[in-house]
Amino acid sequence: MDRLVVIGVGLIGGSFALALKAAGAVRHVAGLGRDPQAMARALELGIVDEVCSSVEEAMRGADMVLLAAPVGQTGPILASLLPWLEPQTIVTDAGSTKCDVVIAAREALGARVNQFVPGHPIAGSESNGPDAAMAGLYRGKKTVLTPLPENDPATVERVATAWRQCGSLIHTLSPEDHDRVFAAVSHLPHLLAYALVDDIAAKPHANLLFQYAASGFRDFTRIAGSSPEMWRDISLANRTALLTELDAYLAQLTTLRARLAAADGPALETVYANAQRARRAWQEAIEAGSPPPPPNQEIE
Repeated sequence: MDRLVVIGVGLIGGSFALALKAAGAVRHVAGLGRDPQAMARALELGIVDEVCSSVEEAMRGADMVLLAAPVGQTGPILASLLPWLEPQTIVTDAGSTKCDVVIAAREALGARVNQFVPGHPIAGSESNGPDAAMAGLYRGKKTVLTPLPENDPATVERVATAWRQCGSLIHTLSPEDHDRVFAAVSHLPHLLAYALVDDIAAKPHANLLFQYAASGFRDFTRIAGSSPEMWRDISLANRTALLTELDAYLAQLTTLRARLAAADGPALETVYANAQRARRAWQEAIEAGSPPPPPNQEIE
């Protein structure tokens, strides 16, 4: 493409730009963002070729726009783009929730919603900001697209092609299926990691506890280093599905507590063994290549 606009040039947006540059797939990258220091750093690092001072300036001649901002900002950002949205411009996003993003897009873009293709790259890090961006972040990782009925197949394919040029593998889901899946395997784990670290930090002897926290604590809580603003928005946006998963997890904890209180070693071991087998099978599938999708899921 000739001109890419990235709104939010941190880990996700910056890595998208760097990957496309490395692939020779984009000539010019324009950046927009709230933090002037972060934008200046993105320019210094060569992530963007230009920092724009206005939406009008950024959108002039744009082929594609990537929204890589917290999902709660999707509606206002899209509304700001609409007056300057040219017919050839495709807009996509990298948000971790999709039902709320689709609603926001319909409200903000109206009849122009056909130019918006929702997406979610399944890659990341607990680090954020322009310095965290890396060209290889998406290599071999999945990107889920949740196309709208209004999208022309050629428009969806252009977005898919951009992610493939980043090294990503394209999957498609409905927005509803996307949010149910990621409530279980992404949003709940983040909530639990934040809750555990917050609980430890609030204890009177927190300094002593952190002094002895080692690899198990580090591995379990790594994702609690992620952006609080971003995960606040994700949690609220996917509240219904996340509450369903949280209730199921609370029921599991209640069962485990009862078995622990009863000193029921065999029952505890059964849960641990089931979990161990499931995790090993999952890890082996990853090492062998992604497991096959269910019949109703399209993979390209």
